[in-house]
Amino acid sequence: MAFDLQKLDAALQGYIEKKKLPGVSVAVNGPDGVIFEKGYGIADLETRRSVDENTVYGIASMSKSMTTLACCILAAEGKLSFDDPVSKYFPNFRVPGNPQQDVTLRHLSMHTAGIPPMEPLEWSIALNTPGRDSEWAREMKRTAPNKMETIDQVIDYIANCPYPTLGQAGEYMSYSNEGYAILSYVVDIAAGITLEEFLMERVFKPMGMTRTVLDLDGSEATAMAGGNITRLFEEDGEGGVTCDDEWSILPPFRGCACVKSTAHDMARYYQCLSNRGMIDGVQAIPAEAVELLVGAGFPEQEKAFYCYGLNKRTKAGHVICEHSGGLHGVSSQGAFLKDENYGFVALCNQGDSDPEPLVWMMLNMVMGLPLEESHRWVHPAGVDFAEPEMLFGKYICHEGIPVTVEVFEEEGKLMARNDYGTMELTYCGGTWFSTRRLDTGALGRMHFLIRDGKAWGVQVYTRIYQRIED
Repeated sequence: MAFDLQKLDAALQGYIEKKKLPGVSVAVNGPDGVIFEKGYGIADLETRRSVDENTVYGIASMSKSMTTLACCILAAEGKLSFDDPVSKYFPNFRVPGNPQQDVTLRHLSMHTAGIPPMEPLEWSIALNTPGRDSEWAREMKRTAPNKMETIDQVIDYIANCPYPTLGQAGEYMSYSNEGYAILSYVVDIAAGITLEEFLMERVFKPMGMTRTVLDLDGSEATAMAGGNITRLFEEDGEGGVTCDDEWSILPPFRGCACVKSTAHDMARYYQCLSNRGMIDGVQAIPAEAVELLVGAGFPEQEKAFYCYGLNKRTKAGHVICEHSGGLHGVSSQGAFLKDENYGFVALCNQGDSDPEPLVWMMLNMVMGLPLEESHRWVHPAGVDFAEPEMLFGKYICHEGIPVTVEVFEEEGKLMARNDYGTMELTYCGGTWFSTRRLDTGALGRMHFLIRDGKAWGVQVYTRIYQRIED
């Protein structure tokens, strides 16, 4: 199939320049191999060294599907089951208020274990990463009960969490890094080798990912990169950027966020998943494992559904599986077209950026859609929500420094205010709303959870904020 790669290149370049992103590497793979791969911008503020498709970046939470893929391979081999209770592997594990044996590996993988947003990942980064000195880091160090450097400390905190459990296991989805931290160690136990070793031997090498590694502090990635590794950029609050080499170190969260890779390798990874585990004509991983990961066990619908480490949604007759990632100096997005043999990735070396539209452009090219077409899947209903008083009030999320959102009505419009700005809410059917920041125009979404005539929580993107009672 012929694609207008010049047009794609110009569109990607335009977005990167508009957003002032320091360094971005992208790649698209298809049935015949590489379709497009390129680096834009720099890897180092001082030397102005360029990035390319083989520059090593962090991929942050895109690592999660690799952890669940390891679980799927082990399940295909009969070494674990997603129906196993977590307590089979960690007898001290429990989610307060839920039967201990009711929470399974499936619930951890789908973020439906009932674990509310909490602080351990943020504490782990602040207490284990040298050189971090900010208001956030100081507050995390002040509030941390320990260094959150072992999985037992994470499990103990979940069992004694001071925040209400989010219903029975399987009832609600709320993104939980803690659940994926535990899955990392389940792989260790079930495989008899570490997750790091398992991924290298059973995923990275078979897929031909020669510049990919799971390491905690970036030292292995730096040695592997041969000088072609990016530094980590952040906005300085004054219109400029700074860069450093302080990779986030979060020991028990290895399988959540610690893989380092390249655009070239990650496009191969997603292409292999897209092609039921085959790449270059070789069955690199079992087809059964890919089926467990994103297959018929999960619905195919326009609204994204979280499978095992990947969201799954439909667009223009295609099934898209995807995930994003973000940490200090890392913003990432990857996707594949299920059963079509296409993989896509965009890696950026600046934190709190949004590479998602870059992947949309690449997806749109392959799907034959206008490059600029949005992939947002909440749409205005054309009417107002009839009972807004159900939603009024304040809600809180305790992931790191607590963040609150207040929902109110102003001049007949439903509004929300959080620690970052004020948003206008547009009704999109059910209890879904799209949000738009009044100052920046940034778009988002909210899904309210109603009980007894009043919202007890609101899912802001993927985290459930719980109502603060007056």
